[in-house]
Amino acid sequence: MSGRFRHAMPYGAELVGDGHTRFRLWAPDIGEVQLELDDTSARPMRALDDGWHEGLCMAPPGTRYRYLLPKGLRVPDPASRLQHAGDVHGASVVADPCSYAWQHARWSGRPWSEAVIYELHVGACGGFRGVQTMLPRLHALGITAVELMPIAQFPGTRNWGYDGVLPFAPAAAYGTPEELKALVDAAHGLGLMMILDVVYNHFGPDGNYLGEYASPFFRTDGAPTPWGAAIDVAQPQVGDFFVHNALYWLEEFRFDGLRLDAVHALHNPAWLLSLAARVRAAAGQRQVHLILENEGNQAHLLGARCFDAQWNDDFHNALHVLLTGERAGYYGAYADDPLAKLVRCLAEGFAWQGEPMRGKPRGEPSAALLPLRFVDFLQNHDQIGNRALGERLTTLADPQQLEAAYALLLLTPMVPLLFMGEEWGSRTPFLFFADYPSEELQQAVREGRRKEFAEFGVVDGLPDPQAIPTFERSRPDPREASSPAGAARLTLIRLLLAQRRQWLVPRLGQVRPLGAQAIGTHALRARWQMGELQLHVCCNLGEREVAIDAKATPDARWLNGGAPAIAALAEGRLAPASTLVYLETSA
Repeated sequence: MSGRFRHAMPYGAELVGDGHTRFRLWAPDIGEVQLELDDTSARPMRALDDGWHEGLCMAPPGTRYRYLLPKGLRVPDPASRLQHAGDVHGASVVADPCSYAWQHARWSGRPWSEAVIYELHVGACGGFRGVQTMLPRLHALGITAVELMPIAQFPGTRNWGYDGVLPFAPAAAYGTPEELKALVDAAHGLGLMMILDVVYNHFGPDGNYLGEYASPFFRTDGAPTPWGAAIDVAQPQVGDFFVHNALYWLEEFRFDGLRLDAVHALHNPAWLLSLAARVRAAAGQRQVHLILENEGNQAHLLGARCFDAQWNDDFHNALHVLLTGERAGYYGAYADDPLAKLVRCLAEGFAWQGEPMRGKPRGEPSAALLPLRFVDFLQNHDQIGNRALGERLTTLADPQQLEAAYALLLLTPMVPLLFMGEEWGSRTPFLFFADYPSEELQQAVREGRRKEFAEFGVVDGLPDPQAIPTFERSRPDPREASSPAGAARLTLIRLLLAQRRQWLVPRLGQVRPLGAQAIGTHALRARWQMGELQLHVCCNLGEREVAIDAKATPDARWLNGGAPAIAALAEGRLAPASTLVYLETSA
């Protein structure tokens, strides 16, 4: 297998040999486009059918280029692989995708059943090189998949990534395309999967010029997103643009999977299924995984030939209410019997399967889906960073109850996700940050945050998203891991993941739920059939002991639970702040 990879795109700047490059732009709103190279005189591009414009000329790798529109506006290439100086308003750069020689070109991935995901923000972890230095530690911990928050080029040097405007260009603030490839290559050398978060539902507010020459990119039917104009993926050229983006990251950068952000804002499940089909067809023998974020809980999108899994906000929200008692904002929908909703997540996947939520039906029946179709978590970038002060759960919940929750997360058959620093119980906040040059846009972001958190009763003391200290405070502090509490949390997570790897993972292909039941207001029991064994989970997130009828057999294999708690279970008592997990042979 070749050690160099390239995804051939029908647009953008494509090297064709002998130092020549073919440039192609879809600009259906205008009749004439000129190509400007290295800030020299412009040359006309040839108009093709259906709004396409093309030019072929001498332009070796490193050549800067822009498109000149009829009114004198110079714009970057929307399919740019690289932006000069990371400037979303400046010149794009001709890049050679084959300049990097892969060391682990034969890597073909890992099965989804082995996934233990670690989500991180590249900028907060020191860029592509900084993340690469973390890989041996994450591998030793028991992580099998590293998920990067979006890395597409954004304005400035600090951003969550969901305001990207050039979806093919890795953010220059994080490093070069070659450094990103080296990161993925190093991960594969350790047996780690790499997953990338991508945004196909909107473009950021600064640096997006598509409306000047390709207005069909955006919907006109009154279906906006909370973040800007909705993308019209039903347009063949638009839908194809994002399909090629998915294939680009998977083929040229060798990512093992993609997590699609907020697909409910696309309003087009048919296109999502077509994207999944094209990715599967292109993957061949590689094990490539597709994950959704979808408030719609559309179970029909999940399956072996569709999307592998969905982030399960229901699991998080119900568990968060149980651990913290919070009821403000969207937690209010879970405040009425959160345990019942958590129990349903364990037994059937989604808590909302068509029932009204805030006056509107939400979700589809999910009980027939495998547990692996759901990614569960106690924290992620959204659930921390979209709090007014970015507090982590470590600062909000009782430590012993939180330990019990981690056993529930890591020793049940769903795919678990941890957020950076969570493995040592980080107490540093993760805040919303950005770096917009326009004062008008800066103020709009500040005002938007104030309005958002008014629903949670917070109007004062919000950190300024634009301030450098806001970003600096959001960096995880590894020194916390050496504290007694940090070391204890690391030991716990490492042991739980080792138990998962040894006892659950080999049997996840044969798993089926056997039901879950609430015990009082804060405790539950759940069971799964796993081949010849049954997995039993007894979890009490409350402060008081509860009665339980769940006696383990003498030959039970205990995966979690101290001796006193195990002895209490034998007497029909479930200790407070405890999760007992065991396997036993089916009768």
